[in-house]
Amino acid sequence: MKFLNVLALLLILAGALNWGLWGFFQFDFVAWFAHGNTSWLARLCYAVIGLAGVWGLGFLGKCKALCGCCDKHGGPGDSCKM
Repeated sequence: MKFLNVLALLLILAGALNWGLWGFFQFDFVAWFAHGNTSWLARLCYAVIGLAGVWGLGFLGKCKALCGCCDKHGGPGDSCKM
């Protein structure tokens, strides 16, 4: 399970970097790598990165310490669980 989480995180980061390249330079790395954005390889890359994003939605429930809920209860522990 830890391997899937790390893989999903890496794919999410790759997708974010690709969007950043598109936003700043109008360069789609996946399309460049796969020789077009409608090729089967590009569609597979987009699909796998999209699935990683869906998998990454599960990370949101695990980041309670980042949102500051632990500070309201005096630190991490049982009271931090919502």
